[in-house]
Amino acid sequence: MATLKALRIRIGSVRSSEKITGAMKMISSAKVHKFEMELKKLVPFRSQVKSIMGHLLATDMDFNSPLITEREVRKVGVVVFGSDDGLCGAYNINIFKKLLIELAAIREKYGREVEITIYPVGKKISKAVRKLPAERLSVELIPDVDSKMAGKTVNEFGNNLKEKFLSGSLDLIEVVYMNFASRSRQTPVAEQLFPVSREAIEGEAEGVADVNKLYIFEPDPNTIFNEVLPMFVLSTLQEITIENRASEQAARVMAMQSANDNAKKLLESLQIEFNKLRQEGITTELLDILGGQTEK
Repeated sequence: MATLKALRIRIGSVRSSEKITGAMKMISSAKVHKFEMELKKLVPFRSQVKSIMGHLLATDMDFNSPLITEREVRKVGVVVFGSDDGLCGAYNINIFKKLLIELAAIREKYGREVEITIYPVGKKISKAVRKLPAERLSVELIPDVDSKMAGKTVNEFGNNLKEKFLSGSLDLIEVVYMNFASRSRQTPVAEQLFPVSREAIEGEAEGVADVNKLYIFEPDPNTIFNEVLPMFVLSTLQEITIENRASEQAARVMAMQSANDNAKKLLESLQIEFNKLRQEGITTELLDILGGQTEK
């Protein structure tokens, strides 16, 4: 009977776990929806910046900006987005693997002597990058920058990175994060933030220039370009941050769903084992009763 008591305790524990994982799944699903709405709210601003870029590029002028100026790469900054909380499956592991691939690609492209500074966003990824070999590689934590930072902090972080690039502290800045394609599909990607690539600008403005009308630019197009370009970069960083949050919660939904399914399977197995033991106990008691009656 002690075994039956132990099974009752285990069954109760598994049922509690099933309820907890189910509740966490519902909370994460609600958060995914919240971040999907935030991405939609960002669309009008991104669309307007895209439209302005398209009209400017349609002028066929040569634009100059320190933010698109390429120089010899000796110092590279890599911003890697992760999570502050756990229970999100292989989310942080997949981002870390992508980071390792990107670090190897940087070494291959710019040489073994290039100095790399990693800017982790999130406690989990911060803990992981500290274990990387320290040869020509350093980790810098920026105060108040985490995976849950508000939009204002994201802009401050973006301006901080911009100043590092403009001052020459960094010659190249890349971002590694989890791209949110849908609730069931998230992909780790790496993008160049500074210098802003012409391909990125032209890709964002594709299709807009085709419907361009005759405009009189005041002041000149290059001045407008230099005013709009920082907005383009900040909106990109805002989008990356929100996509990363949505991906984290989507990964947590999948992890909680998997844990919930495993709990149900374990509960069924324990229930069957419990019923068998209870049946054995009942059978044994009946045989003892029948045996006692036979002796009389």
